[in-house]
Amino acid sequence: MRILICGSIAYDNIMVFPGHFKNHILPEKIHVLNVAFLVPEMRREFGGCAGNIAYNLKMLGGEPIMMATVGDDIQPYSERFNQLNLDQSCIFHVKDTFTAQAFITTDLDDNQITAFHPGAMNFSHLNSVNDVAEIKLGIIAPDGRDGMIQHAHEFHEAGVPFIFDPGQGLPMYNGEELTDFINKADYVAVNDYEGQLLQERTGLTLEAIADKTRALIVTLGAEGSIIYADNKQIKIPSVKPAEIVDPTGCGDAYRAGLLYGIVNDMDWQTAGQLGSLMGALKIAQRGGQNHHFTRDEIDQYYFEHFASRIL
Repeated sequence: MRILICGSIAYDNIMVFPGHFKNHILPEKIHVLNVAFLVPEMRREFGGCAGNIAYNLKMLGGEPIMMATVGDDIQPYSERFNQLNLDQSCIFHVKDTFTAQAFITTDLDDNQITAFHPGAMNFSHLNSVNDVAEIKLGIIAPDGRDGMIQHAHEFHEAGVPFIFDPGQGLPMYNGEELTDFINKADYVAVNDYEGQLLQERTGLTLEAIADKTRALIVTLGAEGSIIYADNKQIKIPSVKPAEIVDPTGCGDAYRAGLLYGIVNDMDWQTAGQLGSLMGALKIAQRGGQNHHFTRDEIDQYYFEHFASRIL
């Protein structure tokens, strides 16, 4: 039941500016912008789509294998993977680079200024799906442009079913390239905004995309999700979280539930509900990997919301 997760491993550096950007950015001087913000509060979170999905999948009892490229600063994250007993055999260290990382500054109005450095992620094509044996299922999450194209081709040629999950990487591709991804993929997963952009770039409707795949999954945030499969639209309700703290990584948590459902031959309603539950459990904690639940606890939460068991 090994699941290969192709995607990014990244650090999220999150800073809080105890003021308002609008008071420091003068509209008439925007052409000569030169500002500095004192950020006394800062935290570093472990993130990246591959790391987040693997974390949630392991919590469910799955067998995730991360395929990613990292830089010279990976040691703290590597130590965490060891503690979590996550397979690192397909994580490739690119010398003289930094691990991908985001620098996010938020003000008191929840406005954000973000800079993202891809670093080693740009070398994701140095990894090959062909180097991994006995893979039951795969996913291509946001990663380096060339790597995503290569890995889709390798999954397809090897006959390994996979989810195409373009995420924030979707704008890197034109309509022809996206159509090629869809034709190779067994499943496509997007949020509602990405779904709209995917339609505009490919000229395909959501129904047409679904016809080319086993299933198209569209997440709708607090409105739940819709799974287009078997000529039906299966509406998945959202799960009310204990509290709403931070949406970072909720999509990755949902995808972990989806992967677990597919590899364990669950029907689409059950797989979608499990994804929805995982997203709700994550949103109550800051960061993408700070929620902790046992497999039995997840099953109990599932029972409380959907009156059935997943064990």
